[in-house]
Amino acid sequence: MEMKKNTRSWQKHMEQVVYGIFLLLGLITIGCVLLITVYLVISGIPAIRQIGLVEFLFGDTWKPTAAEPSYGILPFILTSVYGTAGAIVLGVPIGFFTAVYLAKMAPRKIKLVVEQAVSMLAGIPSVVYGLVGMMVLVPGIRELFDLSDGACLLAAIVVLAVMILPSIIKMSVTALEAVPKEYEDASLALGATPEETWFRVSVPAAKSGIAAAVVLGVGRAIGEAMAVMMVSGNVANMPGLFESVRFLTTAVASEMGYASGLQRQALFSVALVLFVFIMLINAALNYFLKGDRKS
Repeated sequence: MEMKKNTRSWQKHMEQVVYGIFLLLGLITIGCVLLITVYLVISGIPAIRQIGLVEFLFGDTWKPTAAEPSYGILPFILTSVYGTAGAIVLGVPIGFFTAVYLAKMAPRKIKLVVEQAVSMLAGIPSVVYGLVGMMVLVPGIRELFDLSDGACLLAAIVVLAVMILPSIIKMSVTALEAVPKEYEDASLALGATPEETWFRVSVPAAKSGIAAAVVLGVGRAIGEAMAVMMVSGNVANMPGLFESVRFLTTAVASEMGYASGLQRQALFSVALVLFVFIMLINAALNYFLKGDRKS
C-alpha cells in the first residue's frame, strides 16, 4: 500500500514537472513573438512617420540613394501579392489533385515513391531552387517568349509554385487519410462512384486540413527571399508578368547589408509590412479552423 502511494506521488510529481516544462516552452514561444513584434514596431514606425504613411505604402518609386530619395513600396507590395497569387493558382490545384491521388487512388508502391520525392522537395534549400531556376527556367523563359531577360515575375511565380507543393501535398494527404472510412462506405453504399465519394464526401470532410495546407503554402510563398531574388531580376519596377521585379522580402535582403540612416529605417518598415501580412495569414488560418469547428 505504501509503495502504491509512493508511486502515485512520484507520477504526480513528474506530471507537474512535465507540465511546467511545456508551460515554460509555450511562454518562451509567446515571448519570442512579442519580442519580434515590439522590435519591428519600434524600428519601423519612425521611418513611416518621417516619410508619411500614404507616400510609403502607395508611392510607386523606390530610390533611397537618389539626390531626392523616394521610399514608395507599392511595387514591392503588389509584386508580393501578384507573385503569391500566381503561385497559388499554379501550385494549389497541382498539390490538391496530387494529394487526392496519393490518398485515394495510388498503388502502394507508387505512393511510397511519390511521397519520398515530395519529402525530398521539402528538404531542398531555397537557394538550390533559385539556382536551378536561374540556370534552367530563366533562360527557358527568355527563349520561349523572346525576351531580353528571362528573370521576371513569371519565373518567380513558377519557382514559388514548386516550393509550396510539399506543404500542400503532405498536409492534404494527412487530412484526407484522417477521414473516417465509414463516410466513404456509406456513400458507396448509396450508389455513388468512387470519384464522387472522394470529391463530394472525403474532400469536404477534410477541408479544414486542406485549407490549413493552402494557408501555410501562402505563408511560405510570401516569406521566401533567396530563391525569388535569384530569378525575379530584383529591380524595383511595378509588377508585370515579364518585368524584372522585387518582392518585399528581397527588398530587405538585398539592401540591408549596406543601408544606413533613413534607408535602413525604411527597410525595417518594409519588414513590418511583411510581418503584418504574415499575421493576417495566421488570422485567416484561425478563422478557417474555428469556422469548421463551429459548423
